[in-house]
Amino acid sequence: MKTALVTGASRGIGRAVARKLGKMGYYVVVNFNSKIDEAQITLDEIRTEGGDGEVLQFDVSNFENTKSTLEAWLASHPEHIVEVLVNNAGITRDLLMVQMEQEDWGKIINTNLNSFYNVTKPLLQGMVRKRYGRIINIVSLAGVKGNPGQVNYAAAKAGIIGATKSLGLELAKRNITVNAVAPGFIATDMTAELPEAELKGMIPMNRFGKPEEVAAVVGFLASPEASYITAEVINVNGGIYS
Repeated sequence: MKTALVTGASRGIGRAVARKLGKMGYYVVVNFNSKIDEAQITLDEIRTEGGDGEVLQFDVSNFENTKSTLEAWLASHPEHIVEVLVNNAGITRDLLMVQMEQEDWGKIINTNLNSFYNVTKPLLQGMVRKRYGRIINIVSLAGVKGNPGQVNYAAAKAGIIGATKSLGLELAKRNITVNAVAPGFIATDMTAELPEAELKGMIPMNRFGKPEEVAAVVGFLASPEASYITAEVINVNGGIYS
């Protein structure tokens, strides 16, 4: 059974991506850490739209928890082939560097950067063995160009961009692509408190993006049609930066 795992899929971009992959015929594993009710809503929407899947709880920032959960899931689902992995889970703790405590730095690095290793490593062997896979990392405008007040977040996302490019080269001969999608300002819970009226004036398209617009790019990268694209970063930002 063709399967896709989407981390942080209980809301926002993650939910839109999970729904998109469900429509594409993938059995979608909806990862969440604490919001089981929101994860269940995502799964219900996938099923309403004709797809199927399940919810799976683990903390992407915790290596042992992630490894043991994924290994146990793989062992109990031998009929499932995880073809698509979307590393989406992430958090923010925005502060100027001069005000930033070590916890504010460490929490972001663990959740947004170390999670890439924690989740990807247990699934790589299966993709290599099958000689097929799609790994798609959700990064950010901040990781591409930097953003004041987000030194920790930008560092984590820039790190994933470097990892994307390197892993893409490592796996290219195995027919496994590794790409990143860098959203700009997208209308989600994470941006709900931002001054949209002020910020959209900086965007050539004069609006925030929709989660579905990011999901559409992820869906393309997950498809066979994107088989010659790897180690790439695709910006989805309304023209604010390229």
